[in-house]
Amino acid sequence: MNDISDVIREHYQAAIPPVKERRTRMTTTTQSSDPFSQFKAMQREVWADFALNEGFTTPPAADLVRFAGVAHGDAVLDVGCGSGVVAVTAACIGASVTGLDLTPALLERARQNASIARVEVAFTEGDAETLPYADGAFDVVLSQFGHIFAPRPDVALGEMLRVLKPGGRIAFSTWPPEHGTGQMFALLGKYMPQPPAGAATPVPPILWGDPNVVRTRLGDAVTDLRFGRGVMLSQALSPSHVLEFMETSFGPLKRLVAGLSSQPEKLTTLRGEIVRLIGQSFWDNAMHQEFLMTRATKKSS
Repeated sequence: MNDISDVIREHYQAAIPPVKERRTRMTTTTQSSDPFSQFKAMQREVWADFALNEGFTTPPAADLVRFAGVAHGDAVLDVGCGSGVVAVTAACIGASVTGLDLTPALLERARQNASIARVEVAFTEGDAETLPYADGAFDVVLSQFGHIFAPRPDVALGEMLRVLKPGGRIAFSTWPPEHGTGQMFALLGKYMPQPPAGAATPVPPILWGDPNVVRTRLGDAVTDLRFGRGVMLSQALSPSHVLEFMETSFGPLKRLVAGLSSQPEKLTTLRGEIVRLIGQSFWDNAMHQEFLMTRATKKSS
């Protein structure tokens, strides 16, 4: 286990249930009983502008679809589909695709993208922790940096596996904690206000980028577990240009900057730390963001 993962795990230890508990099948919760309903409402707003990033997320979408082995005629679900780059990519090769996301603004853009590409995709507003589909409805379940923001990994993963056919494939892209984007989430977490004592705390999304965590979470529900790597390029003239763009398009940072508007010194320090972090992975007019891809097959029994 790398050092950064250890630090993140220790920091969030109280929020992460024991492995045995994580592997327990959880039942669907209603909106009224969901301890994360307020968090999810905030997420809908936080990610509303993320479609601005689709120029960067489109090439990795093709990487994921290829890594998952999506083929013509496959019934495919894209969880946390965002602006639809993975869903439309799969539909363009002849798959029958459904996409789900919490954020209406992203779904509107996803429908536009499908229309422009002249493909049919069934987009639905919904929650990764309560997928509105029948058991075994899909041949392939995908997620590109989407399902990782569900606050309870065991619930979201249980739902993704539930709607996957026995023998079907689950595949997703995530951010390793030891690389730039994972480090960015850890940095922003240092500046975020702490939740009230006793409040339900989401499990940090970057733990999905640790293969050891992924192995534990998938457990014996799957076979043929494989990992791959890729790099997402965010083109810009300088690290400062990347920061300026992120403050308009990356929801968590945009929200944090707004919250620090009355603390200019702290905001200046944050911006300086971000520029230095971006600079570590910036060359040839691009920020190089390494990501992890996971693929596995659901057991038939």
